[in-house]
Amino acid sequence: MRRLLVGLVALGVAGALAAGFGYGWARSRLAPAGPSQGILRTVVIPPGATTREVAELLHGAGLIRDPLVFRFYARFRGVDGRIQSGEYELSPGMSAEQILDQLVRGEVVERTITIPEGLTVAEVAQRLGEAGVVDPEEFLAAVAASTAADAWVPRDAPVRVRLEGYLFPATYRYRRGVTGAELVEMMVDRFRQVWTPEYEQRARELGLTVHQVVTLASIVEEEARVPEERPVIAGVYLNRLRLGMKLDADPTVRYALKKPPDEDLTLSDLQVDDPYNTYRYPGLPPGPICNPGEDSIRAVLFPAEHDYLYFVARGDGSGRHRFSRTLEEHRQAMAEAERERIAREAQAGAGGEPQGDGGGS
Repeated sequence: MRRLLVGLVALGVAGALAAGFGYGWARSRLAPAGPSQGILRTVVIPPGATTREVAELLHGAGLIRDPLVFRFYARFRGVDGRIQSGEYELSPGMSAEQILDQLVRGEVVERTITIPEGLTVAEVAQRLGEAGVVDPEEFLAAVAASTAADAWVPRDAPVRVRLEGYLFPATYRYRRGVTGAELVEMMVDRFRQVWTPEYEQRARELGLTVHQVVTLASIVEEEARVPEERPVIAGVYLNRLRLGMKLDADPTVRYALKKPPDEDLTLSDLQVDDPYNTYRYPGLPPGPICNPGEDSIRAVLFPAEHDYLYFVARGDGSGRHRFSRTLEEHRQAMAEAERERIAREAQAGAGGEPQGDGGGS
């Protein structure tokens, strides 16, 4: 009996030692695979990847010591099959436990893209494509398929693009593999956030719909080059609308003809038979001509109060405009602007540096 007890004790001690060794060995295989001094490696986990495939990918990138132990550890943790796809930045100085936690939580790399004010939907698609965010055609297809603007755009409106004006300009965070539909939803959601109940109430007070506000704001966005002039320009257009005058806004003609801002409009351009041509058709065009920012939207909702009916770019490179109450004043302002332009071009020809000029009506 004594010999049996001694044997059992010895066996227990050996088992304990073996268990301790096994635990220590496993912990060592889960330890960081390398130094942590500022080293980050990008790893892309494809959709549907198994834990085995993820482990091999991580091992190949030098991020874990042992893919087999990593797999067993994931199973032990009860997270086998719960690793999320995406792009990750991981360090060899992280333990396998830390890496697994990040993969399960889906803490992927987030990138940013800035969409500036005044771009058309087509230009937004081009910018997204150039930045490698999403294929432009996929984005445009998502815009065409979206019904997000149906609450604001009249169903019979002959608009070129139904989401024109509602892809709000801002800086967006996105993940690798983001779809065109997801980006469209982000941008329209941002517009919904900006269009507050205060704005809704103010639009009603002015007798304007959301679509009318955004349409006029898009014209202001294209015309204004100096921030403080936005409410003044908005006031000019609202005054003209109240009097039943045509808006005579150059940017609407450019939109109709898809003509770039640096190309002069001709007299024949101003006669083009297009509902966006505000030289030919009274009132607002069918829809926005670009995606305006909040400053232009506020300018329409809270315009400067004045009796100006005309404005023209000064021609001095400042981006500012001359505002007039009568047609005679406007003609004088245009003559002065032409003199400024000629003098500026002469200065440039003599060695001076020309500056960009703002548009005007």
